[in-house]
Amino acid sequence: MQSHARYGEIFPATLVFSAGLIFLGFVMDTPENILVGLYRIVTMQDLLITDYAYIGGVGAALVNAGIVTAISICIIKLSGDPFNGFTIVEMGLMAGFSLFGKNCFNIWPIILGTWLYSKYQREPFAKYASVALLATALAPMVSYMALGSIHASLPLGLVTGIIIGFLLPSLSAYTYRIQNGMNLYNMGFACGLFAMMVVPILTAFGDKPDSALYWATEYNGVFIIVVSVLCVSMMLIGFYGTGVPLWAVWAGYRRLLSTTGRAPSDYLRMFGAGPVLVNIGINGILGIAYVLIVGGELNGPTVGGIFTIMGFSAFGKHALNIIPVMAGVTLGAYGMHYTPDYPALQLAGLFGTTLAPIAGHFGWPFGILAGFIHSALVLQTGGPVAGLNLYNNGFSGGLIAIVLYPTITAIFKHRRPVLRDEDYYDLFEENTPIDTSFWRTHRSEADHEHMADAAGNRNTPRMPDDEPAESEKN
Repeated sequence: MQSHARYGEIFPATLVFSAGLIFLGFVMDTPENILVGLYRIVTMQDLLITDYAYIGGVGAALVNAGIVTAISICIIKLSGDPFNGFTIVEMGLMAGFSLFGKNCFNIWPIILGTWLYSKYQREPFAKYASVALLATALAPMVSYMALGSIHASLPLGLVTGIIIGFLLPSLSAYTYRIQNGMNLYNMGFACGLFAMMVVPILTAFGDKPDSALYWATEYNGVFIIVVSVLCVSMMLIGFYGTGVPLWAVWAGYRRLLSTTGRAPSDYLRMFGAGPVLVNIGINGILGIAYVLIVGGELNGPTVGGIFTIMGFSAFGKHALNIIPVMAGVTLGAYGMHYTPDYPALQLAGLFGTTLAPIAGHFGWPFGILAGFIHSALVLQTGGPVAGLNLYNNGFSGGLIAIVLYPTITAIFKHRRPVLRDEDYYDLFEENTPIDTSFWRTHRSEADHEHMADAAGNRNTPRMPDDEPAESEKN
């Protein structure tokens, strides 16, 4: 299992993180209250936005997050799926959304469905294990069909989850291509399309799923301490705990900041653990700062958004490409006669950083534009999916990416938009370190790709600005 050994520290580190969440949960509440809270969590319909800290208490929410994260990393490990930067993304997503929507029961039918799909295709589950975890964005649909629908039953919830898990691998592989790497939450877009078809069908049969709003407001102090300590710990480990000189880690982080973040951008493979951990810590602090600056609340959903940003800090997000998007969302909030502390807009400011590659690729003004549009669109895309898609910002981000990428490319860059040809499953299967030393040379982009192919790195990114090198232009 050499592929696991390369980034083998991810597995024990994630288990420690999971255990830490569970430990914190029991520190903050009694075992009796936690058990009652977990029961409330697993028996909720989980339609967006259902804050588990509000439903079951902060202790139960953290315990649920720890359990789900541990389950997730064990699935990746046992399936044989290689560890890489996207593994960190998945752990951030699973930990974050386990604070509002995913629980230790409603994720299993979807995972089972994807496992059945792998058997149907006669391929190893390792190829689809990551997709199975990402597809749990539709876990609320499992809970709703099991507990909330007028036709609700546990078998119906189970069958619904299996169908979701069976269909999402092929759909997500297709949607990945048409977004041109500009929307980091590809599965959110795929799940949004799926939910848009399911909701009218449910309505036709007399069902009426609808969004919810359970929003805790009393946990700022607790989460500021917990998340800040986590972020500072990540930075300290990045600088002093990876066996790399401090100056080299800082140099790697500065080079990381020069990237666009356009998918696929596996920062772990490109820069190593030190710069990635520093990036995770800094981005987490930025997430906390954003919520506090707009007068928001640190609770299950917003901490889930911060965890998601921290996860994607290993795969596309950094300070220079997320801040413009956050600024755009804030401007859009005031323009729409809302304020940024409106719950959905707090989440838009955090999860809207799915559009970070637009800021990185085209420049910060276009990042602000993308955030501005997202602040309006995301409030409308939740209606057609009736709160059933946890990655609603990914759905909105996908629509924006599909429109903005060809428009900006043709009008402002005077180039013909071209669809990327990377395969979606390459994100999960590659773990070979990527040589970025040639980024500052004058080799053409074609030479870079030829070198990457010769080295077996099918997932090697383009140059930092994703434009042809000077020699190619001339």
